[in-house]
Amino acid sequence: MIAMPKIGITEINLKKSASLLSIILSDEMTLYVKTRKFHWNITGNSFMELHKLFEMQYKQYEEIIDEVAERINTLGSKTIGTMIEFANLSRLEENENKYPIQKEMISELLNDNETLITEIRKDIDVCSNENHDAGTADLLTKVLQQHETIAWILRRYLN
Repeated sequence: MIAMPKIGITEINLKKSASLLSIILSDEMTLYVKTRKFHWNITGNSFMELHKLFEMQYKQYEEIIDEVAERINTLGSKTIGTMIEFANLSRLEENENKYPIQKEMISELLNDNETLITEIRKDIDVCSNENHDAGTADLLTKVLQQHETIAWILRRYLN
C-alpha cells in the first residue's frame, strides 16, 4: 500500500483527483492509439505532410500521458495500465475496423480533441473548486492548452 502524501489535500480529495486523472489518462491513451493508427494508414495527396503531423501529435500525447500518469503517482495512487482499463474509462470512442479517408481522419481527431478540451475544462474546475488540488488543475490547464493548439491546427485543414 502506498502511503498517502501529506501535501495539504485531504485523502479523499487526493483519491478523487487520482480517479479523475485516470479518466484523462484513458482519454489520452485512446487519442494516442487513434492518432497512431491514422499515422500508419494515411494515404492520398497530402500523405507525407499528414503522416508527419500525426507523428508530431502522437508524440505530444506520449508526453501528456507520462505527465498524467506521474501525477497520479504523486497523489499517492497507482496508475492503471491495461488497454481494458483505458477502454472502460475513456470518454472517447474507437472505431474498430474503420479506415477513414484523410478529411474524415482529421475531422475525427478534431472532434476528439474538442471533446477533451470541453471535458478537461470541467475537470479543471473540479480539481480547483471541489478537490482543492491546484497542482492537478495547473497540469490540466497545460494539457488543455496543448489540445487547443492541436485542434486549431486540425481545424485549419478542414477550412
